Amino acid sequence: MKDYHINIFYSEEDEGYIADIPDLKHCSAFGETAEQALLEVIQAKASWLEAAKAQGKPVPEPKYKPMIYQIAT
Repeated sequence: MKDYHINIFYSEEDEGYIADIPDLKHCSAFGETAEQALLEVIQAKASWLEAAKAQGKPVPEPKYKPMIYQIAT
């Protein structure tokens, strides 16, 4: 299985970094550094997947692919 794509970007409004996983609805995290945001979203992903499985909800396959990768292939 492929892993989920993670976006990381700086938010002027929040004065920190936001990391999100587009394939997992509402799965995102904040960090003062990009590295911290990445570590936080990895933990959020584990919690998201655990909660979905515990509630019997479907877990989406990793499908999101940024446009730059779609053009390159």
